[in-house]
Amino acid sequence: MTPEMGLKAERYQRCPGVTPRLPTPAAFAITPLVHKTHLNLTLPNRESGFSFLVRNFVAQDERFCRAFGIVEEAIAARAFPACSLAITFRGELVAHKGLGRFIYDPVSPEVTTASIFDLASLTKIVATTAMAMILYERGLLDLEAPAAAIVPEFAGNDPRRREITLRMLLAHSSGLPAYEKLFLRARTREDILQAAFSTPLSAAPGVHAEYSDIGFIILGAVLERLADESLATFCQREIFGPLGMAHTTFNPAPAWKDSIPPTADDRTFRHRLIQGEVQDENASVLGGIAGHAGLFATTEDLAIFAHTMLNAGHPILRPSTVELFTRRESAPECTSRGLGWDTPSAPSQSGKYFSPRSFGHLGYTGTSLWIDPSRQLSIALLTNRTWPDCQNQAIKRVRPALHDAVLEALGEHA
Repeated sequence: MTPEMGLKAERYQRCPGVTPRLPTPAAFAITPLVHKTHLNLTLPNRESGFSFLVRNFVAQDERFCRAFGIVEEAIAARAFPACSLAITFRGELVAHKGLGRFIYDPVSPEVTTASIFDLASLTKIVATTAMAMILYERGLLDLEAPAAAIVPEFAGNDPRRREITLRMLLAHSSGLPAYEKLFLRARTREDILQAAFSTPLSAAPGVHAEYSDIGFIILGAVLERLADESLATFCQREIFGPLGMAHTTFNPAPAWKDSIPPTADDRTFRHRLIQGEVQDENASVLGGIAGHAGLFATTEDLAIFAHTMLNAGHPILRPSTVELFTRRESAPECTSRGLGWDTPSAPSQSGKYFSPRSFGHLGYTGTSLWIDPSRQLSIALLTNRTWPDCQNQAIKRVRPALHDAVLEALGEHA
């Protein structure tokens, strides 16, 4: 952990505005020259009990024959070698299937439902956005606060950077570019963070929605300073642990490696086969823990997370917080983004049947999670489509076809 990310930001400037939905308690007010107050925080009071996800996939092969067939055809066509799929419907895990092998070699290990995948940008919702939601509930995160008030290094010489709020970072409307190969000029965590903080804007803040890895790298740094601890530590204690997501983590232990399909044969940067470590090069230089990528999980754990979101956030979030973060933002014009989450827009990788209330996200390694509260439905798809390199884009045809087949099998396509 570097000095910049040591989470010792002790002084904040006054931030204009307070998110009206959840007023900031006085103990957490951001005022000039005031040290951050450390308090013992607890989750809000909730009724006892947790709605466990019921496993009921005995007849899955018959019920989802066409959906599984789409995946099997994709594997045969080399869209990806490995796949794990989990479907929840009305409080039940109705399908849970591993298909394919780790790589295209016929003697490669077979994928099982216990296989663990590099989630890529699903990290943005399962870890980073979920952490932001919790900090928001506790009054530690003001959506209208300027990012530069929390990470002064981000201010730079462009006065527009001081206009960028946490809401803009979450909604991908900050004006930051989509992606930069920071790893080519920064080889340490400290250096790559500084490179992210100084990345020039590609548009004026709040005017245009452009999906941005750079924005979420910066958001991850912001959240770590607000929480005064790392993203990995916070998420394990506040999200993965309480939900029983036992196979979700940053930087998987070496003992897990044999359960993780490889994502790349990297011959240009790391010069090794990438298995059990994050595929994203920027996240790799960041030590495997970043706001935009780095998380690993099974489809079962994603099903548990999706079930929590369908259960109005219980037991880790309030319903009003889930509603706020998952609904589509009203600005910029024509955006499909919520806060951290995406929503369906035609044509959508979610297919043609997910309701307007749906929310989800995609991941570069061939991962996706889509959740439909109107139908009480979620579909988690994990693949390693980046094996052996990143050229294959067939996943873009597979996802919508798979989602449509699932909803048709459930009779939810009307």
